[in-house]
Amino acid sequence: MHKIADSTSATSLLSPPGAAPRGLAIARWREAAAASLADAARTVKQLAASLPPDDPAWILRFSPDQIDAQFQALEKRIASGEVRLEALPLLGVPFAIKDNIDVAGLPTTVACPEFSWTPETTAPAVQRLLDAGAILVGKTNLDQFATGLVGTRSPYGIVPNVFDPRYISGGSSSGSASVVARGLVPFALGTDTAGSGRVPAGFNNIVGLKPTRGWISTRGVFPACRTLDCVSVFALTVADAALAASIAAGPDAADGYSRTPPPDALTRRLPAAPDACTGAAASPPPDARPRAIRSGGTGVPSGDGDVAAPKLPDTRPRLGIPATPEWFGDRQAAAAWERALDQARATGAVLVPLDFSPLFEVAALLYQGPWVAERYAAIESLITTRPEAMHPVVRGIIEQARRHDAVSVFRAQYRLADLKRTCDALTASVDALLVPTVPTLPTIADVLANPVETNSRLGTWTNFVNLLDGCALALPAPFRDDGLPAGVTLIAPAWSDAALAAFGQTWERLTPQPPGVAGLPPFPDPAATPLPFPSAPTVRLAVVGAHLRGLPLNHQLTERGAVLVEQTTTSPDYRLFALPGTVPPKPGLVKTPAGDGAPIVVELWDMPVEAFGSFVALVPPPLGIGTLTLADGRTVKGFICETWATADARDITDYGGWRAFLAATNPSTPAVPANA
Repeated sequence: MHKIADSTSATSLLSPPGAAPRGLAIARWREAAAASLADAARTVKQLAASLPPDDPAWILRFSPDQIDAQFQALEKRIASGEVRLEALPLLGVPFAIKDNIDVAGLPTTVACPEFSWTPETTAPAVQRLLDAGAILVGKTNLDQFATGLVGTRSPYGIVPNVFDPRYISGGSSSGSASVVARGLVPFALGTDTAGSGRVPAGFNNIVGLKPTRGWISTRGVFPACRTLDCVSVFALTVADAALAASIAAGPDAADGYSRTPPPDALTRRLPAAPDACTGAAASPPPDARPRAIRSGGTGVPSGDGDVAAPKLPDTRPRLGIPATPEWFGDRQAAAAWERALDQARATGAVLVPLDFSPLFEVAALLYQGPWVAERYAAIESLITTRPEAMHPVVRGIIEQARRHDAVSVFRAQYRLADLKRTCDALTASVDALLVPTVPTLPTIADVLANPVETNSRLGTWTNFVNLLDGCALALPAPFRDDGLPAGVTLIAPAWSDAALAAFGQTWERLTPQPPGVAGLPPFPDPAATPLPFPSAPTVRLAVVGAHLRGLPLNHQLTERGAVLVEQTTTSPDYRLFALPGTVPPKPGLVKTPAGDGAPIVVELWDMPVEAFGSFVALVPPPLGIGTLTLADGRTVKGFICETWATADARDITDYGGWRAFLAATNPSTPAVPANA
């Protein structure tokens, strides 16, 4: 294989000679791969070879040949000039995915061998990671059909807690959480409908990022409840989870539940406490006025809290906490929560006790209401013809769907709409919720003896989030007295993902123990790794030619921190021309009288305002930046062309876009990256 650089070897950067690397951050893996792609390939194969064959966290592990093939494909892309080395943020970084997510040519089992199939296409979320240079090393175990929060409902074995094998790992994304917590990979994909991306994170002392529904495409993910499902990310740090999520995310025109973030989504932040950067508690002002990111609420919660009557503005983040949390007799969990509240106060946050009763009523709808029918719809052919192939507990849960009819579906939707209003009013005075990730940590024996009730308790603080269209971030927190993990979770409205991540980094700096299982290498200061989100306002920019993903000038966007938002088209009032003599070749987009043009494919990128001026300075004549009208009527800044330059130019409007023109006239043109 071609050696990318001859400086420090990847092996020496990652681990001592002869030792498989453990617990390394994404940046460390990428640094090693940039030093030598060949050495990185050997190191990843060494890692794969070190995995025990009987480890129940894995359903499928990649062979050395499969790993080599991925590195060779990377090498080819770089050598051909298709992609620049610096444009691969996950270069050589190993990762794993839950085995309800498709990879072309590999079986997807959803932990039910009789239901297994081999897909022809790779899920967009996975493909985006591969396109960014990541190396897939295997598929992980799960509660069958992603139904469960325990990690015990799989014919491939029970995944134990990484701290004590007598206890559960949590589920349903049990395998993905386990391999991250043990430092085998720096990140892994899970899924989250009722808490499957958060509960295992809490039980294994890692970060679990449950994004806003639709931010990451769920096409190619076997559905549990398709209207609620999310692809989640496990990592040892917030920065690594956020980086993987931001790369996996993106609009998908073929996914009916895909969503495009609003322009300000990635710049949102919770209010910053004056002393949060140092970890010292901010001195509260004489009075504090609630200030919300939700709906402008200004009421003061009832009961005893950390705030006084509203009079003066307050710049501290306000976190809603459960006024009377239920621990189901687990005193160690309760004591750990009190220590977590002390840590929250140390961030400078104001803690506001709230009555979670309406949230619990929402949560009850998930399994007691008709949403369980979505699970039935996904596996109807199996449960009606071969029910014996299913795990008996999973089958019993999904069979409850037969109790519901269309009338109950609408009644539940009406009730949910009313409850959403109630919950919005309840949380209007806070910036986010802070809850225990789980109320108790059961043993495997506890779960096997009482599988349904024990599982139900674990969803106390998770089941309502997707029904209410929230995002969440599970974080390590002070341990229990028995030495087992006890995590917390931040919850906020849709598109607060970046805001939670930023606060999560503040939380990490105060967490007393390192992430993952004991014995992993020490991590750098979390504050030293920037988040992949712009920290300032952005400009939404439409690009039409050489700045498209994978084309020669795209690096001018990515170097300035621009983030791809979506692919769309202009209104049908534009014509596209191939401008002669431009290097690299560029098109010119010209607006025409109504009815004399056609929709032209464009990509929308969000660029930090502070970088926009330097970008515009690079635009040569006859091109410029003006205002474009999109097919849906929106207006954005974008590339335009002076009309005089089109006199001798070829009109390529009929191709519908620059990439299609290049593909038709130059077959070697790089194909559009997945879902670009």
